[in-house]
Amino acid sequence: MAFPQPPVTQQIQRDPLKQTGLPASRLPHGVELAEVARCKLRDRAGTRLYFGDLFQKQKTLLVFVRHFLCYTAKEYVEDLAKVPKSFLLDADIKLVVIGQSSYQHIEPFCRLTGYSHEIYVDPERDIYKKLGMKRGETFPISAQSPHVKSNVLSGGFKSFWRAMTGPVFDFQGDPAQQGGSLILGPGNNLHFMHLDRNRLDHMPINSLLEQAGVQIVDFAHTPQIIDV
Repeated sequence: MAFPQPPVTQQIQRDPLKQTGLPASRLPHGVELAEVARCKLRDRAGTRLYFGDLFQKQKTLLVFVRHFLCYTAKEYVEDLAKVPKSFLLDADIKLVVIGQSSYQHIEPFCRLTGYSHEIYVDPERDIYKKLGMKRGETFPISAQSPHVKSNVLSGGFKSFWRAMTGPVFDFQGDPAQQGGSLILGPGNNLHFMHLDRNRLDHMPINSLLEQAGVQIVDFAHTPQIIDV
């Protein structure tokens, strides 16, 4: 599926020991995936688990998002929520979202977006840092996203209103932290990686699904989630 302005995808380089065609286990900036796999996450209940537990036994599509109050992250996850579980089962792959807030924000964010697949948080951003995910924004091209419906003004106002009306005024993560997407596993095998350069630079979901061997979704005809 072609997009007029596709985001830059970080290509995975294979070292001489991987000429057999096996997926790489080293990240492009030299960090071993096994090291990142030992970092800890928290689930909806606050229980700690290893990052590697998510992909050791099964191929997994992981999407790291900006802070939970970010309107672009919210609208992107709303579309991730529309990926049918049957599509994932047919491809034998998991879909996981990872945020950087406190775990107490997971359930409200899932209710807001309708997201029901797996989700975890990395409050200290240890995994974001080890994966080389960017802080701050660069705009080398005119950023576009098929998943973000709000403009900067309306989206920013919605984010501010959610912050003001929430039980605690916080950004539910570092506002400067960008996200990214990876396809990992089974084991410490890295198949694909994209690091976002700005809030609109996330990979189009159907491009990710194609990379993972999952049937694409017709987002134009899926039920819309209305935020009131």
